[in-house]
Amino acid sequence: MAGSDPAARGTSAPDAPPAPDAVKILIAGGFGVGKTTMVGAVSEIVPLRTEEPLTSAGLNVDDLDGIEEKRATTVALDFGRITLSPELVLYLFGTPGQQRFWFMWNDLAIGALGAVVLIDVRRPESSFAAIDFFERRGIPFVVGVNGFHGQHPYTPEEVRDALALPKRTPVLLCDARERGSCRDVLVTLIDELIASSSHN
Repeated sequence: MAGSDPAARGTSAPDAPPAPDAVKILIAGGFGVGKTTMVGAVSEIVPLRTEEPLTSAGLNVDDLDGIEEKRATTVALDFGRITLSPELVLYLFGTPGQQRFWFMWNDLAIGALGAVVLIDVRRPESSFAAIDFFERRGIPFVVGVNGFHGQHPYTPEEVRDALALPKRTPVLLCDARERGSCRDVLVTLIDELIASSSHN
């Protein structure tokens, strides 16, 4: 009978598994640090990207020192999704890196429980603003040190000291191209969020 079908009444069957919790996470950092790469590497769906080619008009605006090979840039956001467990799904929002698009960060941060700040050790100053953004708003974050070309010339503690980060902020070496590496960074962030909520 149609009337006995819970789905027909808009309810879940008694033995149906509960829907997973959805958590919004920002992937942030400076221009060219690997945000789009990270979202694409870890997302289980085809990521939404809003990339546009770099043009000569931006040569005097965008700082390409150290990232001369960069050919495109995010102008709005990147979006992806990863299921960490049957109970937990992360929705990933990658922020634009250029200063002229920073006005979008406030909107993207609405509802975000935490963030990953990616650092390029060749240009650490490019991510200072991202660290300041989350510290000022009290949004928990972890720092992922993206090893371009698989290289990590500095230890996490050296990076922490250079960025003047408190001991409580996790700093992890990672590779934004590798799914497993990116997943480890996200799991560390979730662990931090759980620990923080238990102390409140």
